[in-house]
Amino acid sequence: MQDKILFVDDDATLLRFMTEYFQGHPYELLTAQSGPDALKLAYQSHPALAVLDVMMPGMDGWEVCARLREMSDIPIILLTGKTAEADKLRGFRLGVDDYVTKPFSFAELAARVQAVLARAKQRQAGEENIISCGTLVVDLDKREVTSRGKQLALTPTEFRLLEVLARKKGKAVSEGELIQEMWGANRQEETTAVRRYIWLLRKKIEDDPSHPTRVVTVRGYGYRLDAEQIT
Repeated sequence: MQDKILFVDDDATLLRFMTEYFQGHPYELLTAQSGPDALKLAYQSHPALAVLDVMMPGMDGWEVCARLREMSDIPIILLTGKTAEADKLRGFRLGVDDYVTKPFSFAELAARVQAVLARAKQRQAGEENIISCGTLVVDLDKREVTSRGKQLALTPTEFRLLEVLARKKGKAVSEGELIQEMWGANRQEETTAVRRYIWLLRKKIEDDPSHPTRVVTVRGYGYRLDAEQIT
């Protein structure tokens, strides 16, 4: 059975092009041009994932997201032209699984859809949703991180980076794999972007970011979340 994907955007042309592109993918597409129509479709069809545009007249993407969260825990990807970190944090608090900033390529969106669905299916299969690394605890369901019992304010990108490392705690993860997991296989990010976010993450979870003991550099390869050294 194909996964049902709900696309919500008030731009009819974008929805038409998106539908044509995704015909070559193993998904059943449902489209809506307004918030109320999207909620009705979600209630009737139980999609596996929803892709929501934030800027819609009437009921915007924020409200649709909140209503969907009242109905179910399906994964949600937000489409937005906003790049402000405050907007991303708002979506994160609403339980958004990923963010795609306009303009975007359909190939990038398809990669994000595939990655988010894969993570959701892993959780449904009983994968560990709370990962403890010493005194660092990553709650994948609540999208929360605590260190020594204190909640940390991570951005969506920082959380996604930590999530990838936490799922493979104690094992080295290459920079290339981090790029693919964080931005999708079709997104051409430089390794400097990974290093920048590693530094930002270290500033929030390390006692001394200049001498990290949690996110350890594996020279010439990538990084490792070192659970054994966390005390």
